Amino acid sequence: MQLISEASAEKLRGAYYTPPTIASFILRWGINGGSNADVLEPSCGDGVFLECMRDEQMRFHTATAVEYEEKEAEKAKAIGLRNTEIITGDFHQFCLNTKQRFDLIVGNPPFIRYQYYDSKQQELATKIFKNAGLKRSKLTNAWVTFVVGSTLLLKETGKIGFVLPSELLQVTYAQQVRNFLAQTFNKINIISFEHLVFEEIQQEVVILLCEKNGSNEHLIEHIEVKDAEALNSLDPHQLKFPTKKINFHTDKWTYYFLEKDELELLELIRKSNVPTIKDYADVEVGITTGANNFFTIPKSIVDMYQLQKFAKPMVGRSVQVNSLNFTKQDWQQNVTKEAKAFLLVFPSNAKRIGGQGVNKYLENGELSGVNTGYKTSIRDDWFVIPSIKLSDALFLRRNNIYPKFVLNEAEAYTTDTMHRVFIREGVNKKALIASYYNSISFAFAEIFGRNFGGGCLEMMPSEVENIYLPYNEDNEQLFDQIDQLLREKKTPDEILDITDNILLRERLGLTDEQVKLARSLWHKLIARRLSREALEASQKTNKSDKKDKQIE
Repeated sequence: MQLISEASAEKLRGAYYTPPTIASFILRWGINGGSNADVLEPSCGDGVFLECMRDEQMRFHTATAVEYEEKEAEKAKAIGLRNTEIITGDFHQFCLNTKQRFDLIVGNPPFIRYQYYDSKQQELATKIFKNAGLKRSKLTNAWVTFVVGSTLLLKETGKIGFVLPSELLQVTYAQQVRNFLAQTFNKINIISFEHLVFEEIQQEVVILLCEKNGSNEHLIEHIEVKDAEALNSLDPHQLKFPTKKINFHTDKWTYYFLEKDELELLELIRKSNVPTIKDYADVEVGITTGANNFFTIPKSIVDMYQLQKFAKPMVGRSVQVNSLNFTKQDWQQNVTKEAKAFLLVFPSNAKRIGGQGVNKYLENGELSGVNTGYKTSIRDDWFVIPSIKLSDALFLRRNNIYPKFVLNEAEAYTTDTMHRVFIREGVNKKALIASYYNSISFAFAEIFGRNFGGGCLEMMPSEVENIYLPYNEDNEQLFDQIDQLLREKKTPDEILDITDNILLRERLGLTDEQVKLARSLWHKLIARRLSREALEASQKTNKSDKKDKQIE
């Protein structure tokens, strides 16, 4: 976590201003040729939206803009937009005190993370959430409060149009607001960008366009465009008539860019009593050592400090697992390669019973400050790791092509780079793990997980548990074959050619067309994630090239 003292002024107030092209697009969508709208901008900055309204001679009834920073508010006032009131103050206070209601609310609310949010604003944010019938988490980013508060300030029919971080679509702390928006609005459009809009902060953003019109429908659409300039050629009919019904049983919006037949296949799986991993197992984070470099070591360090008594088998990196079954032989190969294949599990009396080598190793840890780390310093004995449990299986936390689900036959411990899977008594372990290797389960992993950056897919325990998989005890027959294919480094598609046919077509009963659609759906999801990895790399290169030219 970055300390507040180290944060830039821009980060502290979330001040990253909207490109005029985006501001213009949101306003044109919201005003839609009308002339009587009462417009609010809850965090106007230096007035980009107001400037667009003036320069494009947009017709409206009144405009109200709120800005916390006095210097920025003065810039907004200097624009001189007619019938406009600029309020220098905190939107939280404005939201709680005003009696005004608006037809259109637009803006780019501040992206202020909870650690930069002052205590007074947090109290006011909690009141706004309470007024909306919601409960605010202390982890909630400021933009969520702006969205909730703005929604409360709309008239019976009205629109909101915001530039928001793409985490709106998937993070846990925004789950409540996603459901709130889905219940409140009749039409929701999400517009995402292939290229970063704010390159200076490497923050992916989306445009959220919501309309409530008094009908009973709740429709959503997710459209992706190349960049901000591409908004000029976006067909407005796509925004007027979203086609996909909102699924109130899902907690993420990451997959509404899929086609109707793809969404229908996912819904079919949900409604067909296909089980999830949590029906057969509990998933927990791996062991949190607080200092992996100290507690996870190769054999040479075990021997050097005579740590054999406290060194337990472990696996901590994805490159150390290249199979469906992590065996004792696999672990021994990692030992031979001088991988960090041992976890140090010290008891509280380790200094007394450990001998000279153990005491020297612990002393070195203290000299290097391991004992002063956040996790280690709050323990009774800094070197005693909590929650030392062996799991039946392992599920990799961060992944490139697809997340691996692996049997832990070696009985190895794992750090928090992998999740521990505890399979319930009576469940066929090999059958459960083999059941996961199919296009449907891989697709749900993409949907439930999140992009961690660089194209990496990250999954948390609750997201792993929600993955649908066609469990059948007969699937054990596939276990050794999948294991061998993985050891031979076969491609995912070579594996899925076999498993999809048996798991999805023969045993789940999907048609040939549905099986093909499942595979293409997974390809589509993974290609979208990995294309962002390539894009990020390209944009970083371009940015570096620009700096080099400036230096020249």
